[in-house]
Amino acid sequence: MTPRSRLWAGGLAALMVLAGCKTTSSGTDTSGSAGVPKGRTLVDMAVSSEKVSLLTELAQTFNDDKKLSTYKGADGKNHRSFVRVKSKASGGAAAALAAGWDEATDGPNPVVWSPAASSWGAILNQRLADKGEAAMAPSNAKPLQLTPLVIAMPKPMADALGYPKTEIGFADLLALAKDPAGWGSKGHPEWGAFKLGKTNPNFSTSGLSATIAQFYAATKKTSGLNVEDLNRTDVQQFSREVEASVVHYGDITMTFLNNWFRQDARGTSLNYASAVAVEEKSVIDYNAGNPDGILDPGETARKPRIPLVAIYPKEGTLFSDSPFYVLNASWVTPDQKTAAAAFETYIRLPENQKKVLRFGFRPGNPAVAVGAPITLANGVNPNEPRTALEVPQPKVLLKVLQLWAQERKGARVLLVVDVSGSMGDPAVGNSGDTKLDLAKRAAVSALDQFKSDDEVGLRIFTSDIDGLGHDYLDVVPIAPMGANKEAIRRKINELEPLNGTPLYTTAQDSFDMMKKQLDPTRINAIVLLTDGQNEDGTASDDAQQLDKLVASGRSGAEGQATSPVRIFPIAYGSGADLATLKRIAESTNATAYDASDPATIEKVFTNVISNF
Repeated sequence: MTPRSRLWAGGLAALMVLAGCKTTSSGTDTSGSAGVPKGRTLVDMAVSSEKVSLLTELAQTFNDDKKLSTYKGADGKNHRSFVRVKSKASGGAAAALAAGWDEATDGPNPVVWSPAASSWGAILNQRLADKGEAAMAPSNAKPLQLTPLVIAMPKPMADALGYPKTEIGFADLLALAKDPAGWGSKGHPEWGAFKLGKTNPNFSTSGLSATIAQFYAATKKTSGLNVEDLNRTDVQQFSREVEASVVHYGDITMTFLNNWFRQDARGTSLNYASAVAVEEKSVIDYNAGNPDGILDPGETARKPRIPLVAIYPKEGTLFSDSPFYVLNASWVTPDQKTAAAAFETYIRLPENQKKVLRFGFRPGNPAVAVGAPITLANGVNPNEPRTALEVPQPKVLLKVLQLWAQERKGARVLLVVDVSGSMGDPAVGNSGDTKLDLAKRAAVSALDQFKSDDEVGLRIFTSDIDGLGHDYLDVVPIAPMGANKEAIRRKINELEPLNGTPLYTTAQDSFDMMKKQLDPTRINAIVLLTDGQNEDGTASDDAQQLDKLVASGRSGAEGQATSPVRIFPIAYGSGADLATLKRIAESTNATAYDASDPATIEKVFTNVISNF
């Protein structure tokens, strides 16, 4: 089996939300709405975020060219297609398709789905098969572009491990993670313990790739990973020990890369993380001064002080292959399939495949050679990886996700929920729900993402919450989730909107408590949901309170340069102070989440909890 036949896996980017348009049963737009010319056959694409810009550019050229976009329909006549591209996370799209795809929440029904990796197609088909439904993702899809999973490391750390002469793998990183001396065993005690950054494999392709790769490393196989392998005690122990070195999880790799880049500007990047499992493309972007791959208007790229290098695990790695799936779905018409095939032919032309290099990917068309920017000067190696791992069978992939849920690093989390008076304001539309109603449902739903031995508690806050002048109450103390879930669920459902928003004092006291009670074997974090700005009745000391909170976040625990307690705020509703919440989150190397549209709170809550 050739490396390219083994390809698969990869995983916020530009979001292109376009209003739906009226179509006939043939998929032809009859209204000309939303920028779709009247009479064109609409091909909606749901694609992973890293290729939205490229495919949007190619779609525009394709749509504007009459010759390119013309195809012969089922009626024997010529018709023109119109391709529309929308960003959709790979794991989220797989889940949505398996559940039936709700246009109200997921966007237009996709004719084409292009996740970061073909493993997501295998997972989708297995989930459908488990329900007795037919496969939706064709098994013969071709790759649009390629990028291998790598372990990104700051160059000085990689050098300390013998890079580039010495091959490095998961087993080497695990040995370093288990060494009580940490980086001191390599002559650098100032770097502390080995710390791994990794995304949640239920959401992120790089997280899924890394999890599969570490199971392969444990078995010393490069193909044929099976359920029997995964059930071995030594294999599970290897994986569990790798997970134990994780700083925290996340829904996207940009969380880690942006945090790393921000620390680099402060000269402390070597203390945030030792390594992060990402795609090769991300190393190129980071070293170019664009860690999230997106330059906002007015943003200027700044090359990092300390560049990253890509470690290609010696045990082997997996590729993200961006398959082009024309879905076998009930809503896809024969004409739409033909129109989609015409676009696929276009994007696989050599001149268009060369364009993928501009975005840091390797061409999916093997006739096009790999070239710049995939060069040693950019921290990556065009001659690697030497070993490509085989994609496991669908049932094995689902078993991998099941085991990860059991073996992932444990969490100690304080849920801090705003119950100020404004939480009683109407949420959206005419549903009759308040903002607190939606937040309660989202929080209760998210509880199922915790495992039974995660330690979770619930704190609520508003001014004079008890009539005695206190700003918050611990309604459910932190304890293992197995025993705590029903109590937390019940207390959340009982919440009512009350008074003001003592945001800074609540956040400060919550942080101080979690830091004092720190469990170094767990991910220690605060999830802070608020719909307002600080309102404690004394505006004169607000700036001082905020500065103290940010300074606390930046200060380290004993033996650490940055705090191991992270605050993940949710800016809920249009009145929330997102800029300030970002500042608080970033001071603890975490991420703030934007739920300014209350209707998105359930999705946002899910993304936040994916960090644990």
